[in-house]
Amino acid sequence: MATSAAYLATTASREPSQFTPEMSRRARGVELWAALSRWAAAALRTSSSVQCFHARSFADGLRARGFDVLNEVVINQVLVSFGTDAATRAVIDHIQRDGTCWCGGTEWHDRSAMRISVSSWATTADDVELSLAAIERAAQRVRTSKTGES
Repeated sequence: MATSAAYLATTASREPSQFTPEMSRRARGVELWAALSRWAAAALRTSSSVQCFHARSFADGLRARGFDVLNEVVINQVLVSFGTDAATRAVIDHIQRDGTCWCGGTEWHDRSAMRISVSSWATTADDVELSLAAIERAAQRVRTSKTGES
């Protein structure tokens, strides 16, 4: 009973989710039903549009900082590379340890990439800017450690 995706980390240890039907998923439609009944479809469309706007802001900010955005940002997902696969994985590790935001890793056209998914209705433009600054710091740390500078 296995589920795999480039963004799901695998380890050599026993993964409990691999030994249960459908990873013991809950009724995933409940959240959608609850949101629709609470806010109505128009409010959800607005929220989704804002999330897509923030994703495009991430992409623009990353490009402006000289990073390679790998995908055309048409929804709320941004894939970015920081040069080599090793450097990209190291930046992801730094970001996850930093705690400002959480970005996972994935593979895109045989390249390692950081996967940014803007999915919270509470995300603001300030959050995007703070996250971009944290990503830039992480990339600089990786670059500095690679060149041996301090």
